[in-house]
Amino acid sequence: MKALYFDRFGGPEVLQYGILADPKLHDNEVLVKMTYIGLNFADIYRRKGTYHIEKRSPYIDGYEGLGMIIAVGKNVTKHRLGEKVFFVDVPFANAELVAVPEDHAITVPNDLDDKIIACVGLQGLTADFLAHDLGKNRPNQTVFIHGISGGVGQILSQILTADGVNVYGVTSTKAKQKVALQQGAKEVFLRNEPWLQNWLEHFDTVYDGVGITLEQSIELLKHRGDLIFYGMAGGNPPRVDLVTLLSQSKSILTGDLWDYLTDYWERIARSRRLFKYLLNGSIQISEPTVFPLKDGVLAHKLLESGNNVGKILLKP
Repeated sequence: MKALYFDRFGGPEVLQYGILADPKLHDNEVLVKMTYIGLNFADIYRRKGTYHIEKRSPYIDGYEGLGMIIAVGKNVTKHRLGEKVFFVDVPFANAELVAVPEDHAITVPNDLDDKIIACVGLQGLTADFLAHDLGKNRPNQTVFIHGISGGVGQILSQILTADGVNVYGVTSTKAKQKVALQQGAKEVFLRNEPWLQNWLEHFDTVYDGVGITLEQSIELLKHRGDLIFYGMAGGNPPRVDLVTLLSQSKSILTGDLWDYLTDYWERIARSRRLFKYLLNGSIQISEPTVFPLKDGVLAHKLLESGNNVGKILLKP
């Protein structure tokens, strides 16, 4: 099979494209011929060596994608040949073929486009988890999302809007601002313009996947508000003064999606909840940027630049 791989950690230039051995299929796995592979910031961290990556030689990055089952292990009962599935937590996804444990494979609905599912896989389940397990916002509450036009931010904003929550956010360009407003946000600020002072202690909840903006997020919260911290796309967060949080009754909530995707049926239930938003038109997905897998270097550079709107996909 052909794959995107690397044998040392570093910048995008360490990525190589070539032929590697096909994965060995175990009894409880299905072999998936990939149609689309999702690219995420975690893949960048893995390539740099600052995030967990499954050991193999050479390394193959990637943990999510969509494709068709072309072989099944002898103990597989939940899936069949020819079935379209996606997954969000299986290593070595940057390849033409991926061996997927059957409990990690999620059947793709016939009435949803492959590309849409590929765009919302990991980021959609993450947004659903943030909204319904951590944020738990009630209708008419007011929330703020850092990076509202990013992959998770776009879906999170639309889920919250569909749930009756008033959504605000910040982004980097007018084009991204326009996208967020079209997707239902009440107001979206530009990061390089003055806006913060007018919105201090205004929001019931702030969702922060940027990291370096953590202090700003705390300032935006009302007393008794909740900060949902879920990532470091912009860099490591600063140290937090817990005494100040205590004096203002502000809380920081965080969590790992993998502590919630505990088994096959949990994956199915959460996926179905996400699919409902897609099927009733509550979530509109920006057209993704699709790179051939052989151009993985360019895809990584674009994601690191912050100039993409929405999802980046790789196509074998």
